[in-house]
Amino acid sequence: EAHGLKVLSMANLVPPGQALVWRGPILHGTLKQFLEEVNWGELDYLVVDLPPGTGDVQLSLAQLTRVSGGVIVTTPQEVALIDAERAADMFKKVQVPVLGVLENMSAFLCPHCGKPTPIFGEGGGRRLAEKLKARFLGEIPLTLPLRESGDRGLPIVAQDPEGLEAQAFLRAARELAAALSVQAFLALPMA
Repeated sequence: EAHGLKVLSMANLVPPGQALVWRGPILHGTLKQFLEEVNWGELDYLVVDLPPGTGDVQLSLAQLTRVSGGVIVTTPQEVALIDAERAADMFKKVQVPVLGVLENMSAFLCPHCGKPTPIFGEGGGRRLAEKLKARFLGEIPLTLPLRESGDRGLPIVAQDPEGLEAQAFLRAARELAAALSVQAFLALPMA
């Protein structure tokens, strides 16, 4: 447990600096163990952070459990948007609704003057959300405090809850919670 969140990572299973080279069946089995054998206790949400793409892990997750929805995380860069759209299509093919699109590294904020520089382009995540007819969850800026808090293993929302980075994450979390509420309502049986 870390900062009030229950956490389990594949990174905990291998020594630092060692690659995790597993094929589909081993990945599937490990994911199944994480879902069925870990004592998660009572949860409001189970968030599964997956590597980008449309591979074995994503397919296994959709086969092993009922997934309420997926979040597409992308940078605004055109080449990233291509992969993000493929991930959304994969979710569609396995009947997992896309709950929203989150744009990461939306702009670099200068630590001296605060001026945003959209080094990866502008508005790509919002455009993708519109194209997918999905909720736009927000933009996460690229900042020095965000990088430093991550390097220390301290969530930015704990380090500086009033900071613009924390506020961006909190807005995205509220949007995601709203999307999950709508999804749960739509899943109710009709009388």
